[in-house]
Formats: sequence, C-alpha cells, structure tokens
Amino acid sequence: MLLHRGEVCDSALVSNLPPSSFRSSSQLSSSHAPGFAKLNRRDGAGGWSPLTSDRYQWLEVSLGERTKITAVATQGRYGSSDWLTSYLLMFSDTGHNWKQYRQEDSIGSFPGNSNADSVVQYKLQQPAIARFLRLIPLAWNPSGRIGLRLETYGCPYTSDVVSLDDSSSSSSSSSLVYRLSPGGPRRTSRDVISLKFKTLRNSGTLLHAEGEGGLGLSLELERGKLQLLLRQGRTSSSEPRRLASLGSLLDDQHWHHLAVERRGSHLNLTVDKHTERVQIPAEFSHWDIEQLSVGAVQRSQKLNFHGCLENLLYNDLNLIELAKNNDQQVTVVGNVTFSCAEPVSVAVTFPGPQSFLQLPLPTATASSSSGGLTVGFQFRTWDKAGLLLTFALPQEGGVVWLYLSEARLRLQIHKAGRALLELSAGSALNDGQWHSVELNSRRGRLTVSVDQEEGGVAHASSSVTAGSRLFFGGCPAEEDGHECENPFNIFKGCMRLLSIDSRLVDLIMVQQRLLGNYSHLQIDMCGIIDRCSPSRCEHGGRCSQSWTVFHCNCSDSGYSGATCHSSVYEQSCEAYKHNGNTSGHFYIDVDGSGPIKPQLVYCNMTEENTWMVIQHNNTELTRLRPSPGGNQHSVHFDYSTEEEQLLAAISQSEHCEQELSYQCRKSRLLNTPEGSPFSWWLGGPGAGRVQTYWGGSQPGSQQCACGLQGDCVDPQHYCNCDADRMEWTEDSGMLTHKESLPVKSLVLGDIQRPGSEAAYRVGPLSCHGDKNFWNAAFFDKETSYLHFPTFHGELSADISFLFKTTASSGVFLENLGIKDFIRIELSSSTQVVFSFDVGNGPLEVRVESSAPLNDNRWHRVQAERNIKEATLRLDELPAATQEAPADGHFHLQLNSQLFIGGTASRQKGFRGCIRSLQLNGVTLDLEERASITPGVRPGCPGHCSSYGSFCQNQGRCVERDAGFQCDCSLSAYTGVFCHTEVSAGFKSETSVSYTFKEPYELSRNSSALPSSIYSDMTLREENVSLSFRTNQSPAVLFYVSSYYREYLALLINKHDMLEVRYKLDGSRDVEVLRSAAKSLADGQLHTVSIRRLTDSVSVQIDQNAREDFNLTADGEFSAIKSLVLGRIYGSDDLDPDLARLASLGFTGCLSVVRFNSISPLKAALLHPDTSPVSITGPLIQSNCGSSSSANPYEAENTHHLSDQSGSVGSGQPLVNAIRTDSAVIGGVIAVVIFVIVTGLAITARFLYRRKETYRNQEVKGVKQDDSQDFPFNNQADSQNASGENPKEYFI
Repeated sequence: MLLHRGEVCDSALVSNLPPSSFRSSSQLSSSHAPGFAKLNRRDGAGGWSPLTSDRYQWLEVSLGERTKITAVATQGRYGSSDWLTSYLLMFSDTGHNWKQYRQEDSIGSFPGNSNADSVVQYKLQQPAIARFLRLIPLAWNPSGRIGLRLETYGCPYTSDVVSLDDSSSSSSSSSLVYRLSPGGPRRTSRDVISLKFKTLRNSGTLLHAEGEGGLGLSLELERGKLQLLLRQGRTSSSEPRRLASLGSLLDDQHWHHLAVERRGSHLNLTVDKHTERVQIPAEFSHWDIEQLSVGAVQRSQKLNFHGCLENLLYNDLNLIELAKNNDQQVTVVGNVTFSCAEPVSVAVTFPGPQSFLQLPLPTATASSSSGGLTVGFQFRTWDKAGLLLTFALPQEGGVVWLYLSEARLRLQIHKAGRALLELSAGSALNDGQWHSVELNSRRGRLTVSVDQEEGGVAHASSSVTAGSRLFFGGCPAEEDGHECENPFNIFKGCMRLLSIDSRLVDLIMVQQRLLGNYSHLQIDMCGIIDRCSPSRCEHGGRCSQSWTVFHCNCSDSGYSGATCHSSVYEQSCEAYKHNGNTSGHFYIDVDGSGPIKPQLVYCNMTEENTWMVIQHNNTELTRLRPSPGGNQHSVHFDYSTEEEQLLAAISQSEHCEQELSYQCRKSRLLNTPEGSPFSWWLGGPGAGRVQTYWGGSQPGSQQCACGLQGDCVDPQHYCNCDADRMEWTEDSGMLTHKESLPVKSLVLGDIQRPGSEAAYRVGPLSCHGDKNFWNAAFFDKETSYLHFPTFHGELSADISFLFKTTASSGVFLENLGIKDFIRIELSSSTQVVFSFDVGNGPLEVRVESSAPLNDNRWHRVQAERNIKEATLRLDELPAATQEAPADGHFHLQLNSQLFIGGTASRQKGFRGCIRSLQLNGVTLDLEERASITPGVRPGCPGHCSSYGSFCQNQGRCVERDAGFQCDCSLSAYTGVFCHTEVSAGFKSETSVSYTFKEPYELSRNSSALPSSIYSDMTLREENVSLSFRTNQSPAVLFYVSSYYREYLALLINKHDMLEVRYKLDGSRDVEVLRSAAKSLADGQLHTVSIRRLTDSVSVQIDQNAREDFNLTADGEFSAIKSLVLGRIYGSDDLDPDLARLASLGFTGCLSVVRFNSISPLKAALLHPDTSPVSITGPLIQSNCGSSSSANPYEAENTHHLSDQSGSVGSGQPLVNAIRTDSAVIGGVIAVVIFVIVTGLAITARFLYRRKETYRNQEVKGVKQDDSQDFPFNNQADSQNASGENPKEYFI
C-alpha cells in the first residue's frame, strides 16, 4: 500500500512492542535487558546496556511486519553516564542479510547523544521499509559505557507480493502473463510499468513487453545489472539490441525499485533512485503493448527470473492482485506463490584493515593421517589483490596462501623462505560478482578451482595437511606469525557459504563467539557498494574502483580533475590569444565544464580581431552545369563541429559572418522582392529556416548587396544575376545576421534552361570576439556587491574568474546555505583561499603566491569541488588540493543569493575588477547587473599591465576596450605579438634602398653643405641588428652612406668572417673591425648585433661572446643619406674594394633588419607605398629567417594544415588535425590551382622580362595592393620563383 498524499507517517512504532520483540548481542544484567530500551521509559535500569562495551554489540527490534520507517530517535540510559555518540542503522525483512542505511548513499554513521536524557531524532532522507531494525553502537561516552533507549517512527506498509521459483520440477518456467483485452483502448501517450524485486541470482528475464509482430522490449538482469533490450521477432535466433544498462549489484537479496515510463519517442528507465532517458528506435513510433510477461520470455532460451516481486503495476493496474483474483487477463505459469519465500544466506563483510576470520578445523580432519582437506567459499570484491585464506602446515613446517593478485586466484606453498608450489586460476575476479572457490587436497593431488571450474582450475601432484586453524581474509594483529602470517594485501570484500570438508560453517555461531574467532567483521550482511553505478565520472570519463574508492580515467575526454569535470581547453580563440598563442588549430570548449564537447577550430590571430574559423565540407567555388528536367539543385553543408557546438560558438561571439557568393550567366537568383524567389538558402538552428536574401543584404529584404547599394547591372532588379544576361556576373557578400547562421543548405532554382550556367560558394563560418571573456565589473567600494540566483553545484562545482586589484584582501564570491556555504576570497596580498562546507565541517584550500597579487594585473583563479576533492589554481602556480572525507556528506546545499564582490556575512568586500566569471561553464553577465547597481561599474579598462609582455621585439601594447593590441610599427617584426620575422630572399641583382630625410633646400651633389641641415641626422650612436643566411662570400649585407662620404658597411669577407667597416671621417682611411667568428657563409641562420657609442663598438654574433672594439675617428656619423640591403647601384662614392664587393650583390636571406628605430626590410615588404624605399630586382618574402626553416630560400604559407605542429589546447597548433573528405578535396583543388598559377607565372615572366629590364635602374617594387598578399603567398609559387634564374622579377 502506498500512502495517499497528505497522509502523515510518523506514528511511534517501538513504545507498544512486547519485550519479546527485542534482542541484543548481550546484556549487562536482567535489568539492562533490551526490552527496557524504550524512549523516555525508566523501567529496569533505565535502558539497555550490553555486557561489554565494544563495536560488536547490537540491539535488534522486530516490528512484527514490514513497516515504513521515517525517523529514528535515541536517548541514553536513564540516570546514568551511559549514552551513544554515534551508531549505524541496519534494516532487514528476515532478521538476516542486513542492509546498512546510508545517508546520501555514502555516510553510514548517525550522530548520537551528548547526555543521558535529551532525545536526538533523525529523519530518514529516504524512508526504509523493513520488519527488523538493528542498531550498532560505534562510539559512546568515554567516561561511561553503551546505554540506549530508542524509538522509531513510521506507519504500516502493505503490499502485494509474488514469488517466482523456476527451480521446481515443472517443465515450464514460473511467470505471470498479462494480455491486454483486444477490444480495449489502445495507444495512450504514456505507459508506465513499475514494480519492486529482490533476487539472489544475478541473471534472468524480469519483464518482457511484446507488441504486434513480436516486436518487444525486455528488461533482463545480467551480471547484477538491468539491461533494456529491443527484441525483433518471436524467434529466439534474432539477437536482441541493447538500448540501456542501469543499476548494479541487484542480486543482493534486497528490494529494488524499477519503473519504465514511455513518453512519446523516449523511455524513462528508473532503477532505485537513478533514472536514464532512452530514445526509442523509430520502429516503436506506432507500437502498442499486446502482452506483458513477468519473470520469463516465452519461447526464449534466456534464464528466467528467480525471486520475489512486489506491487507490480501497469498503468496503475495491480497485476498481482488480478492474478490473486484469477482474472482472465492474467495467466499464472509454473511455481508461483503469493508470498516471498527467501532463502537464508549469511554473508560476512571484511571492511579491513584489521579484519580476519579464524575457524577451527574439524577434529576428524585435523587428526586424519590421509592429509585430506576440502575448503570452499564464495567471495565478491572490487580489489585486485588480497589474502583469502591461509593456514600452517605443521608436519612440513610450511604455510599455504590462497590469495588474489592482479585479479587472479593464486595458491602458494611456502617453506623456509622459498616457494615450493605455485598455482593460478581465474581472471578478472575483482568485478564485484560472487565467485566460488574450492581448495581440495586428496590422495596426493591438490586442486584449486574457480566458479565450478568455469573460471579455471589448477592441479598439482601434492597434498597438504593443515594445522588446527584456518584464517580467512587476514591475520590477528597479536598473532606471533607461527600459525598465521600475511605478506599480501588484506582482503576487503564479502564471503559466504564457507564450508570445511563439505560442511557449511554456521556464521551466526561465529558471531555469538561460540565458534572460532574474528575481528572487525560485519556478520550477516554484505556491505559492498558500487561506486561506479551510477558513475560519478563526467564527460565520458571511465570509472574504476577498489573496495574503498573510485577513480576516473579522463584520458581522451578533453577534461581533467578527479571526476573529469573541468575542461582542459580554453573557451574561445580570444582566450588562446591572451595566453600568448599564435594562429593555428585549437580545441575550444565553449561551455567549459558544461555538457557541450570540445570542438576543433582554426584560430586566425593575424588581424586586429581574433577570428575563429569553422570549416564545412564544401568551401570552394563550385560550378553548376544546366540540368534539363531537374527543377532545382539542392546542396547541404556538413560542418566540422556538431550542431550544439556551432550554435554555442555563434552565440558567444560578438560578430559572425559567412560569405555567400553566386556567379551566373543566364541564371536568375532571387527574382523580385514581391515575387517567388528562384533560389534560397536555409540557415540557423536545426535544419535551418528559409532565407530569401543574399550575401551583403538584410534579412527579409529578398535583395542582394547591389540592391541595397543601388548599383545592380539592371536597375529594374535587386540582384545582378536577376538581369538574366549572357555575360558572367556575380552577387556576393557577407551574411552577418547571427540568428540565421550558419548556412545549412542552398537551393538553386534557375539552372535548367539552355545556356544557364552558375557557380556558388559558401565560405567557412568566421566569428570574432568573446562576449564572455571580457565581461567584467569594477567594484569601487568594499561595501558594493552584485547578487545573482543561488548557485547549484550539489555534486560538482567549478568557478573560474580573473581579478585585478590594489587592495590586500576582500571576498570575491560567497553563497550560503542553512549550514553549507562556499566562498572564495583574497585573504592577504599573496594568498587566495577557497573554503566551503558540505556538512562535514569547513574545509579550506589555499594557494600562496611569492609575488604580490594586488599589483593591478589580471590574475586567474580556478576552483573546483567534487565528491572526491577540492582544488584551487592561481595563475600558473601548482594547484592546491584537499581530499574530501571518505565517508562524509557530499551534497552542497545552498539556498541564499550568490554574492559577487561582497558578502552577506562579512563587511570586507572586494575592491577592484572581476572578469570572465563562470560557474559550471555558465558565464554570469556582470556588466548587465553592474549597469543597474550603485557602487559597481560595468567593464574594466587597463589590460596592457597584464598582457603587455606578449608584445615582443620592441612591439608596443595599445589598450582596447576588450583586450589589447600590439603595435609593431617600431619593431622589425610583425604578427599579432610582433614575433613573426620579416624575411626576404635576395638574388644578386636585388637591392632595397631606404632614404633618410632628404635636404630639399640644396641639391644633392653640392660639395659644401652646411652641417645645420643634417643636425637631426647626425649620429653619435647606432644600434644595428639583422639575421642572415647565405652561402656567398664575399658579400655585402648592409650599407649606410652619408652626404659627407662617410659610411658604415657590414660584410662577409672572402674568409667567411664578418667585417664591420666604419668610415666616420671622409679624409681618413676606413677602419675595419673583424670578428673572430668563422664559417658564416654556411647556409645556416646567423644573428648579428652591432652597437656603437661614440668611439666604442661592440659586435655579437649568435650566442658567441661579445667582442669590443675602439675607433680612432671622432665618433660622429654625419648627415646619413641612405641604407642599402643587397646590391648597391651607383657606387661612385665607394672605396674601390667596397665597390667591387657591392657590385656582386647578395644572394641569400635577410631577416628582421633594424637600424636604430628603422626597419627597412619590413618597410619594403609590407609598406612600400608609404615608406621612403625603392626596390630593384626580385624581392621575395619568405620565412627563411625562421630558425626552423631548413631551406634557405623557402617561401611558405605558414598555415597550411599539414604544417601545424604541437599539442592542441596547450598553446601550440595541432598536427594534421582534420583528415576529412573536405581536406582531401581541398588538397586536390589546391594542386590544380598551383599548376595553373605556376604556368601563368612562368609565361608572364618571359613576356614581362624584356619589357622592364632595368627601367631607370630603379623599380618601385611592390605596390600596396600586392603587399597585402605577401603573408599569404602560395608556398609552391614562392619557392619556385626563388629558384629561377637571377634575371627574374617579382611580379
């Protein structure tokens, strides 16, 4: 009987019971008998006290019948100093096979009393249904003894029970079959089957629902787990399909609740308190139950269910009651009784570490001269190792060990320090199932078998004669080691059906100390817990366990931590950039620890905005031919990420766009805004919604970009293609309306007419900006705070944020419950503390920083708490960890508001900035809440103090509202962090000339120029640096000239050594400074740095020691005129020797050339139109200046997919990350394009070569339009170009 809602279930159950309903392990005297243990009574000695106070005592109450128990209350013995301070509660239906009651599935002990008179009541979180209750004292008043009075509260429980027994001799199995009446109502939107069951057998068919054509669903026990199976057809040959698996250890002879609810297209399967949602296969969409079989499947070879069922309901119809009343719809098959006949099986639990069971050998066996011995038992455990049985061999002076090792059963006979015999049998015996073991020694033959020989058997020609005692599970602590020693792990698990010489051991006599001896055992129960069912490992982490703990294997999941909760990847490309990463493929996890999986994207960090690029299967321009007869051409796009990942990435981004292009010849596109469109596309969530506008236009306009701008080729139409002309034209542009992205499919309608031709292109989805990453609030008072709804992180919680402050302390975050709380605070200028309480008392995790944290720079905090441990990370410091108590509370129960930047319980709030605050992967919108809260401002400026160090090589950090940017204008490098080398391949005729400020007042060839004109270009010091790679010697690398015939030249002489030539006085000879470094023309990359201060010059090459020189000249480099890299044209002013070298030019690579604040090579390559540079001959931008480049003249597109290297998410791009069809198609297309472009380039070279030979000796090299293409030169083209003959020009 289930209570109706509103009925109270709190009646006193113990106070009216007779004394015969009470039992105990012992009693101090007749006046301390268990019958006196009634709450608030003073009979006898005022309560129960056992003879000795230890942890083997118990008090048992029989309630007479199965009863619903909702609360327990305890009290000490009246007028004494005897009371309990903690205890265990056990329940049973039979007085055997006790089940420990656990709060939250974990905590076993209940808090007791603090004196003899006050009553402590505990309301059970889940009511227990039992006939017997047993209370086991764990601790008591240290200055008294065990003393107890108790009461339990609840109400009567009635139910309909049936017992199915297939062990009878009847040929058919035992079952109930319910047939739905043919004319009755069918097809309800909701079907519910519920029942309770208990069994000792770990396999068997529990339930089978069958519909038309034999299509059915089965619920079957298999190895103690419940399987939901789909069966097709009535023949036993068709193999069932498993849809779900739930529960564990269901063969423990305790009641388990089972419910199956069908709702539309899915099932809710519940076992005990755990529910799993299962999608029903399509064939069940019109399925009706015709017959329900309970306990067996007819015509099946499957094992049948053997055990008891209770309250079997189908859509609130009580099938057991119908069977009792002989209803014609229910057929009873086989041996079925309407009560629960339970076999008594006494188990014993070895919880460790001091557990052991010692049993005497029967006198007949011990004195037998034949040496015969048979020992049998069953065990179940999660541990791979442990001692099962040991005994001494007094006649041989040895010892026998039967033990588990690597989950295999091993037997070892040991004597005088060496092993005489070793046997092994079985495997994977730590699976939590019951396994039987038999050790048999008869007539010179020793046999060890597992699971009736199914699991393995081992024989040896030997026999053993045991001493007088057998030890199971371990050895007594006080044992001297002669008769029992254990060199192995202690056994933790359960045993039952112990037999010696085929006689079962009475474990109840052992419990009463009438047989053998034991310590730290739980007798008449098996206390095994499956900590992996349900698995606490999140995100697909694999759960494994021992007897006491579980472990999550998070490898390949993309998550980390004790329960695989926290993502190892950043949430956006923006976050990777701010870790100092450069462009490449990265895994991003848009919701952190949330349910959405990581996705692989390309992060393009070469522009001001950081772009996330998500590819699909067809981003190339695709041509369509006319298809007469076919009305429309439809194409679908498959993206490299899943739907929910795509939508979350779009939602999180500030801006998204996708190119949509249509090239046409006599192929109309949209028709008119009023008419039906010829073509459309679908975009947005799911399959997408129909969109009738085109790239560059607005949603709903049914126009193209030219219609919006008013420049279509035919003013009558709003798309170029709608003009329907024979000439090729195009409509293209960016789609930027986030709600209609990404493009899922494209339908093109006007391609079937003769002469119609078209091509389409849908580009990859590109997004930039991360709304979450920069969401910040500034708290300018210690009393100001933001509040949000209660944080729900009952079992696992992660909190991450960034902060910056000048204050030395303050609370970042706090949420309170009645007793529980969670808080993160800056406790001092160098320490962050994460504290919480889930009912076991406050726990703290601290991280100490060696540097102050109130330095007004961003610092990252990551806190995680799960049922195993709590961790706290601060910046890149090692994580601090605090383990949770093994058997403690683990539900975090909060109920107040969540306070950010302040607190309800303390006055000391936080003063400073908090940014990117995420709780369990969900970003809190601090800016929205701050905009309406006094004392808090949205946003937080000032990022360069934290991220400015990312700007390298004289790059300057520039503040932006959301983040920062590196200004590389004063650096010789380029790239997002001014870290990319600007390098070029030079041929012998290549020359780059950079002109300094020209004296416009006077002509250049005047011989008497007043020095005042050049005062700002007169140098007393230089700072020169460059890298080079060449096989040429001699060669001039670098030349700076002046209007006074002074110069500075850097060259490699004929001995492959570096020379620096200074001429700082036109009337004196040149001064030559020679470095000691050798072999510089070896094709390897070398770096040179030269510094002059008046007459002191220092030279450093690579990592060699710095060399110092002194000049004799006055130290002024006057009126500098120009700087030349490569060949020097017009060398009339040069010394004859230098002129000869200069005419040879330079063949090789120059990189990151810098002269004081000027970067001439960068100006020539990237800004030729806006810089005072002139370029003669071929100049090819390449990555030859990179230390990783092996080919001296290789020009490379650095982000070909195949070039990616390094680990994903750890800050480096990914190795060959995507191997999809689109990559293969893209590769083929790239090769075709490469061949065509190469052919055109060679043809153009020959056409252009004669025409432009040395026009005015100076070619103004690269136009600004071209310079934008430099970073993306095709690898093969550039390489090919650099390898051609020296007269080639860069086109």
